[in-house]
Amino acid sequence: MSVVLPHPVRTHLCNSSIYKFKKHPPPAAAPAILPPPSTLLMRINYCPKFSSRRNGLFISRAEDKARGSSSTQPQSDSDNQLEELNPSGTCDPLCSVDETSSEDFEVTTNQAKTDSLKAFAILAAAGTGAGAINHSWVAENQDLAMALLFGLGYAGIIFEESLAFNKSGVGLLMAVSLWVIRSIGAPSTEVAVSELSHASAEVSEIVFFLLGAMTIVEIVDAHQGFKLVTDNITTRKPRTLLWVIGFVTFFLSSVLDNLTSTIVMVSLLRKLVPPSEYRKILGAVVVIAANAGGAWTPIGDVTTTMLWIHGQISTLQTMKDLVIPSIVSLAVPLALMSFTSEVNGKGQDAADVLATEQMAPRGKLVFSVGIGALVFVPVFKSLTGLPPYMGMLLGLGVLWILTDAIHYGESERQRLKVPQALSRIDTQGALFFLGILLSVSSLEAAGILRELANYLDSHIPNIELIASSIGVVSAIIDNVPLVAATMGMYDLTSFPRDSEFWQLVAYCAGTGGSMLIIGSAAGVAFMGMEKIDFFWYFKKVTGFAFAGYAAGIAAYLAVHNLSISVPTTLAEIPFLSGS
Repeated sequence: MSVVLPHPVRTHLCNSSIYKFKKHPPPAAAPAILPPPSTLLMRINYCPKFSSRRNGLFISRAEDKARGSSSTQPQSDSDNQLEELNPSGTCDPLCSVDETSSEDFEVTTNQAKTDSLKAFAILAAAGTGAGAINHSWVAENQDLAMALLFGLGYAGIIFEESLAFNKSGVGLLMAVSLWVIRSIGAPSTEVAVSELSHASAEVSEIVFFLLGAMTIVEIVDAHQGFKLVTDNITTRKPRTLLWVIGFVTFFLSSVLDNLTSTIVMVSLLRKLVPPSEYRKILGAVVVIAANAGGAWTPIGDVTTTMLWIHGQISTLQTMKDLVIPSIVSLAVPLALMSFTSEVNGKGQDAADVLATEQMAPRGKLVFSVGIGALVFVPVFKSLTGLPPYMGMLLGLGVLWILTDAIHYGESERQRLKVPQALSRIDTQGALFFLGILLSVSSLEAAGILRELANYLDSHIPNIELIASSIGVVSAIIDNVPLVAATMGMYDLTSFPRDSEFWQLVAYCAGTGGSMLIIGSAAGVAFMGMEKIDFFWYFKKVTGFAFAGYAAGIAAYLAVHNLSISVPTTLAEIPFLSGS
């Protein structure tokens, strides 16, 4: 007995032939003849093209072949119409629910096994670590144990994508474990607690500074304040646009952090240039410019901020000595890229219409106050002598009160206020810095970094080569722990404030990450936003970035050795001269 179903239930398009079925429904003269439920064989199928979505249910015809009943003419027509869904006649294009359910069960079972293995591995590692920490060998070989643990944790950070572990969690676990080992190997627990308190005070200054800066930038971005900058980019000539994008990003990154500058400028590129090789080149320019722009100001990059807060560099002297090398490190790649086929190719002109989002009410006011708060931080430090994070918190407090006042009673604009902005900032990034800095401080407290510094001094006496090596290594691994380790290896008695070594470290750690796309936060952001392949960047950009990096070092050495200074009226400002 055959069944004619005049109206399929929850039909889902699998291919174009479904339209043929809809155009020729079964004749009205042939009503559906439904057998008893016990003999109705119905298959609920999934469309294989959409099986991963778990929808697109079909109800196909069912035949009671055991009864051997013949079909009527209307049924034959229906058979022909349904056969159009499977013109080959070899197999049903739909997968049975039994097969799909079986696959789902297998996937769920395998996932459960994988999760169980991961949980067991984590518990086993935790148990092994706890047992090892209590072992007397750790107390007798503290330096080796801490070095091994730091290396293991750092490997987890580097390969976080492969291991599926977030680097912030790995950093925090590493920090706590290292300090536990330090407390065991220290002369007494009181000594370890004192060292930890001192380290926590220094690390907290950086974390508070970053949280305040990220929140201010997020508020300005929520008000579309950066449109005041990006909307003024009107040129559409490929080579001109290359230079304009580079230097706009350069100066934007000197005030903001390089990560935020990259996000803002890459978002702009999506509106200016259609997807193409040329847009990828422009995105790479944004990465190079963001890192170069953040290297010459104390608030432009987290590594320069770390050096500034801890007293290794000052505001004005660093800006005067590093602005020329930073510009050179950008200008050289721009000049070389200007001759590439992607930039000189035809048909790269962007559209004249720039579709941008509407600026929020009072967006210009919020932009002015926010940027003013960031720029005021060095001035606040010079005037009061208080740590920079206090100036950043002052600016955040002012902006908080301002946004509450201008958006009072506007319930639909809650996202423009500070509480909502706090939920959108990169908190896990701040926790990563906390874990890394606490980990490095434990190595410093144990004297391991001092021993490493002595080894480098005896084998690499050239400080320029040491600083340059730090920049090259920062292209492979994160520059934050590198700079933190360098600060622990060399104190101000070895190299005084604003010495050539510290300024080179600030420049090299800031710009060296441009050589690989994974070498900086800006590169990683660009990689994720534009889906850039690691090897594409390596083939197309790494050579240009390295040329700029080396040219910047040469420019710094020339400026420093020839005593060339940048003319500026800022030197006449008393409260900036020693900041």
